[in-house]
Amino acid sequence: MIALLTLIGCALAVYLFARPRTASGFKVVLLTAPPVAGVVWLLEEVFERWFTAVAVAAAYLVVLIALIGLLGHHRLPTWSKVTVFVTVPVTALAWLLVVTADDTIKDPGEDPCSMYYGGVGVSRAFPPQAYCRYEDGSTHDLATGAQFVFWVCFAISLALLSMGLWQVVRDPRTLVRQFRSGLTQSTRGTP
Repeated sequence: MIALLTLIGCALAVYLFARPRTASGFKVVLLTAPPVAGVVWLLEEVFERWFTAVAVAAAYLVVLIALIGLLGHHRLPTWSKVTVFVTVPVTALAWLLVVTADDTIKDPGEDPCSMYYGGVGVSRAFPPQAYCRYEDGSTHDLATGAQFVFWVCFAISLALLSMGLWQVVRDPRTLVRQFRSGLTQSTRGTP
C-alpha cells in the first residue's frame, strides 16, 4: 500500500512540475516537503527526538520562506536561483558523510577508527566533524574532503537563502506572488 501511495505521489509531482501553470511556490513545497517530512518522522518516531524534530520543522519553514523569496527576487539571474537547489542537498549529503564517517553505529571493532587506526570514533553534528581519538589524546580527522564540500556549499546556500529571506522581509507580497499561477500573473496587467 505504501509503495502504491508513493507511486501516485511521484506521478502527481511529475504532473505538477511539467504543468506550466503551476505556481513556483507550490513546486518548491512539492519538491522540498517530502524529504523533510521523512526526516521529521524519523526523528520523532524512530529516534524519539521530539525537540529535534520540531527544530528541523521550524528550520524548514524558514528555509522554505527564503527559497520562495529567492524565486521572487527579480534582479537575480536564473542560474543563481537554481544553484541553491543543488547546493542545499549537496550540503546535507556532505554533512551526513562527515557525521557518519566514524560509523559508531556499527558493532564495536568494525568502525574505521578501531579497525584501521586503533582509536575511538567521535563525531559532532555541528560544526560537522568526525575524528578518531587515541589513548594518548591525539586525533586523526576523518572525511576532510566532505567537510570542505560541506563548508563551501553551506556558505553558498546561506548567502543565497539570506538574499531570499531579505527579499521576503523587504517585500512580503513576494510570498503571495509565488503562489499565484502563471496565468493569473500574466493576465493581471491586461485590461
